[in-house]
Amino acid sequence: MAKALFGHVGGSDPRMVSEMRRLQKRVRDLEDEISRLQAKNDQLSMAVTDVAASATDREPALA
Repeated sequence: MAKALFGHVGGSDPRMVSEMRRLQKRVRDLEDEISRLQAKNDQLSMAVTDVAASATDREPALA
């Protein structure tokens, strides 16, 4: 009975440990994806800013 109580109260369930590791890996993967997407977004924002700045520097075509 002591083993049953130990398992119920606080013993390490291998399935739970495995699930926690899987979830931790998933969180790390998602954090890496966020970082990658933020870097790509920053690049795109800079490109848009550059294009917009160069477009305002030109003379109007039909002025």
